[in-house]
Amino acid sequence: MDWSPLYNSSLAVHRSVKSRVKRMIDILGAIMGLAITAIIAIPIALAMQLDDPGPIFYSQTRCGLNGKPFRIWKFRSMVVNADKQKHLIKNKAQGHIFKNDDDPRVTDVGRFLRRTSLDEFPQFWNVLIGDMSLVGTRPPTPDEVEKYAPHHHQRLRVKPGITGQWQVNGRSNVLDFEDIVQMDLDYQRRWSSMYDLSLILQTIFVVLARKGAC
Repeated sequence: MDWSPLYNSSLAVHRSVKSRVKRMIDILGAIMGLAITAIIAIPIALAMQLDDPGPIFYSQTRCGLNGKPFRIWKFRSMVVNADKQKHLIKNKAQGHIFKNDDDPRVTDVGRFLRRTSLDEFPQFWNVLIGDMSLVGTRPPTPDEVEKYAPHHHQRLRVKPGITGQWQVNGRSNVLDFEDIVQMDLDYQRRWSSMYDLSLILQTIFVVLARKGAC
C-alpha cells in the first residue's frame, strides 16, 4: 500500500525532535526498558500460550513524525487476527480514534497486560531505533490520519511517544479525539527536557496506581 499521501514532509518539525538531550534520555530509557522487557517476556509468553496460543508480539503500522509510517511493537493482548474483526466492535470514542473498554477481542492475559501497561514494553525498541520517543503524541493509525482535518496534523510535528499528556490525564478515559489533539498541542507549547522527565515520573505513578487503564 502506498503510504506517501500520509507523509507531510513540508510540516515543520517541533524543536524537541532536534534536541540531543531528549534523544539521550530516549536512548537511556529505551535500554533500561528493553532490559525489563527481556525479563518479563518469558512469563508473559508462557501465560499467553496457556490462555490463547499464538504470536507473542503484535505489530501494526502507525504514523510517526509528520505522518511517516512505521511498525509499532507490543505484547499481543488480543486474539489472533483481531484487526480483521475490528469492524464488528462498537467504537465508544468520538473522532479519529478507536476505543472500547469491553472489547471482546482482548484475551484474559491481554486484560492484565493492558491494566498494568506491560503490553507497551516492546515499544522501547521503537524508541531505541528512533521511530518513537519516551514522551510524545499517541501514535495514530493510517486510517485515522487519512481522516485528519488540517489542524489535526499539527500533533504530528513531534515523534509519537510511549507516554504523553494523554497518558497522565486518564488514558482510556479520554474519549474525545479533539481533547487528545489539544493535549498534544499543549505538550508542544510546554515542552522542555524537564517537562519530559516530569511526565515520565507521572506516568510511572499512574501505571502503578492503574489509573485510567482498560
